[in-house]
Amino acid sequence: MTGTHRITGGEALALMLKEAQVGPMFGMGGFQFLPFYEASRQLGLQHHLINDERVGAFAADAYARVAGRPGVCDGTLGPGATNLLTGLAESLNAGIPIIAMTTDTHRAHSWKNMTQECRQLEMLRPAVKEVIRVERIERIPELVRRAFAVATAGRPGPVLLDFPEDVVHEEFEFPQSDFWIDPATTRLGGRRCSPAAVDLDRAALLLSRAARPLILAGGGVHLAQAWSELRQLAEQENIPVAHTLSGKGAIACDHDLSVGLFGRFDRFANELISSSDCVLVVGCKLGEIATKRFSLFSGAATIIHLDVLPEEFGRTTRASINLWGDAGEGMLSLAHRLVQLGDPEQRRTARGPYLSEIRERRLAWRELAKPRYLSQEVPINMGRLVGDLQRMLPRESVVVADGGFAAHWTGLLFDTRQSGRTYVANRGLASIGYGLPGAIGCKLARPDATVVALTGDGGFNMTIGDLETARRVGANVVIVVVNNAASGYIKSLQHAMYGAGNYQSSDLVEMDYARIATAMGCHGIRVTDPDQLTTAFGEAFQVRDKPVVVDVCVTRDPAHMLPAADSRTLKVAKGDRPV
Repeated sequence: MTGTHRITGGEALALMLKEAQVGPMFGMGGFQFLPFYEASRQLGLQHHLINDERVGAFAADAYARVAGRPGVCDGTLGPGATNLLTGLAESLNAGIPIIAMTTDTHRAHSWKNMTQECRQLEMLRPAVKEVIRVERIERIPELVRRAFAVATAGRPGPVLLDFPEDVVHEEFEFPQSDFWIDPATTRLGGRRCSPAAVDLDRAALLLSRAARPLILAGGGVHLAQAWSELRQLAEQENIPVAHTLSGKGAIACDHDLSVGLFGRFDRFANELISSSDCVLVVGCKLGEIATKRFSLFSGAATIIHLDVLPEEFGRTTRASINLWGDAGEGMLSLAHRLVQLGDPEQRRTARGPYLSEIRERRLAWRELAKPRYLSQEVPINMGRLVGDLQRMLPRESVVVADGGFAAHWTGLLFDTRQSGRTYVANRGLASIGYGLPGAIGCKLARPDATVVALTGDGGFNMTIGDLETARRVGANVVIVVVNNAASGYIKSLQHAMYGAGNYQSSDLVEMDYARIATAMGCHGIRVTDPDQLTTAFGEAFQVRDKPVVVDVCVTRDPAHMLPAADSRTLKVAKGDRPV
């Protein structure tokens, strides 16, 4: 584009998205956005029709997590816009950068009972970092730049761009100089800030003196792409690392310093928290799940909280020192200051007995979990499912865990083998239905990786229509359906709270999802015996030209549905309402 060109608002929007080098976009068009769709076609932008706008928002969310760039989705006026709500709330709570675009009524006729008109901005405003309504066509380049800047700044999140019909369709003489964007706003970690020097000095001194330090890594480590900084600090100082569900993969789970999940579900990390004398929390909001309903940090440990969002300091847990800044810059600065305080080798040696204790705890936990990993139960035990999946997965894989059981079991039992966002769980809102669209987004971000999603039958029912989308866009993902013919988490809680047989609105009809997948032109495999799992996964990972659904019939016994409910992992007390 040279000089000036008279183009529509839709064309101007498409040109700005091309400047931002956006990846795949997900949406369902309406009349108001047709100029944008046509411009996207002409410019070669990758836009995919989805069958439900919530699926588009979830797919954009997953793409952003794995690609480290803002995801893009759109919804047309009215129901298209309102269908985005759940997905945008997920991204806001999880800190995922999204550019969401909605169309709106022609301003000359707004609030005259226009077709599909509703108060969509009022509904969507609480689910995004910022709502940007584009009232003048000539401001489209400026306001798109603003959307990317807000979406990726500080703690990332979704931004809504709202376009009235007349702004999209009208024309304007744009100068070429209008079409530019700051590359730092088009990716995660484009701009970083370090905590205050005086706070870093105090924190480093406390860590240097700790005999039993512990790092708690949240999803903010992924948002800052601070995996190398975390590993450097942990290895330099011999500090073990626990993680949240969102933080899984902050350090590889098979690393000697990884102690697994902490919070509501844990292996043994909670016991380490209770005996630690200095806890460094990095990129974690310390919400209900991470704190085991705000009961986990009742000891006398010194807490250092590093986060890019200062409003989170002291919100649920009091810290001795708050470090406001980027997770990567903060940990890098701490590592440098600790070196200045003395030879790290002395601290590593002094913490030798502590690490020996952790090795013993790890071995003891593996012995405790071993019967689940090797279970011969029929229907299939979830531990066996997760264990066989992990053994069969190629190293370069991405695992997507839907809300509910899929996240609980994989969070506890699945081990990542490298650092980075190779495990994706939608813990911002924990909505079920994320598995399939999440897999589509991850596959488009990492086309060469094996992408596997675990989803319950209830969650799969919500988005099964977008198997057609996965097939159409060439996303040869593997969907593992955890089939227990129930809303399993609710049924297990009803069992724990009210006793056997007292279930309400938690049972589903037994479905053969492998046959359904086959009828939709995908590859279906049904597994009813644990000894079939290895063969089934091997077959699934060899399919290259279509999505695969592996329908696994898992335990129907509500007493054994919860992760390690027969051990220390989860205690459900009557009157508690865990999410």
